[in-house]
Amino acid sequence: MKIIVVAGARPNFMKIAPLMKELKKYPSIETYLVHTGQHYDKKMSDSFFEELDIPAPNINLGVGGGSHAEQTAKIMIEFEKVCIAEKPDVVLVVGDVNSTIACALVAKKMGIKVAHVEAGLRSFDMGMPEEINRILTDRISDYLFITEQSGIDNLKHEGFDPKKIFFVGNVMIDNLINNLHKKTDIVKKLGLKDYCLVTMHRPSNVDNKEKLKEILDIFDNVGCKIVWPMHPRTLKNLENFGFKKRLSKYVILEPQGYLDFITLVNSSKFVLTDSGGIQEETTYLGVPCLTMRESTERPITITLGTNQLVHNKKEILSAIKHLGSKKHSIPPLWDGHAAKRIVEVLEKNV
Repeated sequence: MKIIVVAGARPNFMKIAPLMKELKKYPSIETYLVHTGQHYDKKMSDSFFEELDIPAPNINLGVGGGSHAEQTAKIMIEFEKVCIAEKPDVVLVVGDVNSTIACALVAKKMGIKVAHVEAGLRSFDMGMPEEINRILTDRISDYLFITEQSGIDNLKHEGFDPKKIFFVGNVMIDNLINNLHKKTDIVKKLGLKDYCLVTMHRPSNVDNKEKLKEILDIFDNVGCKIVWPMHPRTLKNLENFGFKKRLSKYVILEPQGYLDFITLVNSSKFVLTDSGGIQEETTYLGVPCLTMRESTERPITITLGTNQLVHNKKEILSAIKHLGSKKHSIPPLWDGHAAKRIVEVLEKNV
């Protein structure tokens, strides 16, 4: 059997690391790794391959940036050439980025089976490009690998064949467990104590001047040091809106490699974010997480985990006052063996 594994953006790399490690154990499976180049900055891409022991990609499509349409189209054109040359039995895609839907579409139209890792998640917010990618990728996938019960419920509600649905756990947590012992000295190096770690990059939060001003006002009132690894689009908007001077009171960092970032998460008082995967990592680590969004596609991080949705200054400051009071537990099958279950399903069923 030949499997093409696709990765393109920062959130993908943590998910493919345990899968590549597991696939290596099967001599009967030939694995071909495609990096689409959707994230091409070293800090957003290369460092993850080095730190997580991901083998060098067989090919980097080098598509780079552009609008959603441009990026998706470029990936499809280049990935089709790879599929023609390699003739895989399965294309395995992870998550919800443009690379995910682009490569799934190419494979499906060429009669190649598609496996979607992290299927079934729904934010029910069609204003999020990721939600569109998730829904469309699920619809054309042959194997739907689920991280939490809501994924099963959503797919059944949408009329999917239960035989395509496999509850396997969370490869993001596999990767976290595999790397937790590799602590770095970044907290000591930066002299940090009693801090809030921030990640903020969603268009709904950072592309609007008034919203971004409101977020900065909130940060000024959280009562502890703000440590902020800055996404390039967020930095660009802060400069364009004339807010750069306000950053002097925070610890502003470049995008961090995985090991430094997880060390920062694990040592923080709490995390304030609009990202997806961090909601899961904080849940496993037992770190309080406040998510600045209207909804989450990972509801188990709220019902069982440490996550809480917050929408405005009043809610955030109230949540900070009650940090640590929320009871939490680790969700079912978040045990470090999701990749093993995924590969077993493919080996048995393809």
